[in-house]
Amino acid sequence: MKSFTKILTAALIGTTFLVAPVLAAKVPAGTNLAADQTFTYRVLDEHSSVDPQIVEDVSGSEIVRDIFEGLLNQDALGNLIPGVATSWEASNGNLTYTFKLRKEAKWSNGDPVTANDFVYAWQRLADPETASAYAWYMEIMSLENAKEIIAGEKEPSELGVSAPDDYTLVVNLTAPLPYFAAMTTHASTFPSPQKVIEEFGAEWTKPGNIVSNGAYVLTEHVPNERSVRERNPMYWNDAETVITKVTALVINDEDAALIRYLAGELDRTEVPAGQYPRLKKENPNEAISFPRLCSYYYSFNVSDSGPEAFKDERVRQALSYALDRNVVTEQVLKGGQFPAYTFTPGTTANFTVPDVPIGQMTQAERDAKAKDLMEAAGYNKDNPLKFELLYNTSEEHKKVATVAAQMWKQKLGVEATLANQEWKVFLEVRGKQDFDLARGGWCGDYNEASTFLDLMTTPSGYNDGKYSNAELDKLMTDAKTAADPSANYTRVEEIMAEEMPIIPVYHYTGVYMMNESIIGSWPVKNVEQNWYSRDLYKVEK
Repeated sequence: MKSFTKILTAALIGTTFLVAPVLAAKVPAGTNLAADQTFTYRVLDEHSSVDPQIVEDVSGSEIVRDIFEGLLNQDALGNLIPGVATSWEASNGNLTYTFKLRKEAKWSNGDPVTANDFVYAWQRLADPETASAYAWYMEIMSLENAKEIIAGEKEPSELGVSAPDDYTLVVNLTAPLPYFAAMTTHASTFPSPQKVIEEFGAEWTKPGNIVSNGAYVLTEHVPNERSVRERNPMYWNDAETVITKVTALVINDEDAALIRYLAGELDRTEVPAGQYPRLKKENPNEAISFPRLCSYYYSFNVSDSGPEAFKDERVRQALSYALDRNVVTEQVLKGGQFPAYTFTPGTTANFTVPDVPIGQMTQAERDAKAKDLMEAAGYNKDNPLKFELLYNTSEEHKKVATVAAQMWKQKLGVEATLANQEWKVFLEVRGKQDFDLARGGWCGDYNEASTFLDLMTTPSGYNDGKYSNAELDKLMTDAKTAADPSANYTRVEEIMAEEMPIIPVYHYTGVYMMNESIIGSWPVKNVEQNWYSRDLYKVEK
């Protein structure tokens, strides 16, 4: 990722002012735009929230990136570009970041967006009273006093962020993060309108109440059915926005979504597991697959509430070794996904996938090792290991879980019972460790290995299995001040391959059916897939 390397290099200089061109929907000269400039796409589940400090899922973050705007955005290649901030500077050895904000930025009610809106939002994110699932993000961003505020030991007002004037935001860190600026593209760092939140409380995100500062405003929301956002005339760059209306339809069934796509009701939908080869042959200009910065995994509950068997690393290793990832990717999914033996994907900037033992073996060798490990732990076909495998409702998740359970049964005599739950219930149950083994999926919040590996640290809000390793924690803490943290990341992956707190299954690809009239403006080369509707446009077919 050459672009990300340039960002890090400039940040390390410390006194370099970073300024980049504004991005809007750049329509090539001579392009014939379609009369219809709406975009309708399918999502699997109802989103968690559209409150920037509460949202915790991919589909919700997609909406938030449209209706709110943070300090910085990304272009189609994943490069950092201005958002509300027009420029940013690292100083004091990367311990201080200063952002200059654009004076033309406005909220949808016409009020100016100021640095104080960011101060309020970041303090709100760290405040225990907000109970944000992403509060820990302030800590891994290394903001001064974030850890103590999250723990309730200091007041939110003591967070290391300030507004010396309306259009200057100053951030003080406890570790010299060279990639800090890239972390501000995450939805949790977006500004929030204090007076609106104080007026409406928990109801502030409802259409009619919500005030936002992005290219779109939320105009309709029918839970578990659809949400609609339309162009915001107050947005500072509305003149260069082309798509007028965006609709997200909740369709739980992948096959039903495909039928509706083929009928012309959708502009984008995910390809059902196993159907990509056929659809690519039948619709070569609409079926696409490209690498993503995401990992699919199973998380062991090793907390006090978890199964006693999973506290034995031999059991965890055996289940991981016996899972044939190639069968999952090549025979079940068939969308170009990559078998995973590490948590961090190879698409991650400046990351080299380490040669962990499990990744160097043949599947026959892994199976033999798995049997030895399980027998050594005291489990066999006469004394089978039994547990429940939990996943959120999806045909694809069900197929992967079914295949995994069959492999464990045939090879190890394991009896895994499958259980599925609706998304919000699943998040709650997994978050309070009320599971044995649970499906997990993580897409990088920024393009650096720590976005994955920080999840496995003891205090992480998304360490769902409550795995804890003192050496791993120290390695990740030290990585934040290391000139080159790659050795730390390699060792962390080695520890995970040894102790197996999770089972990495595969690294994602984006596997979509996409309306060919819009495919040319989709950011297929941005592995983070931070897409913005304002950058899209439809051409005449």
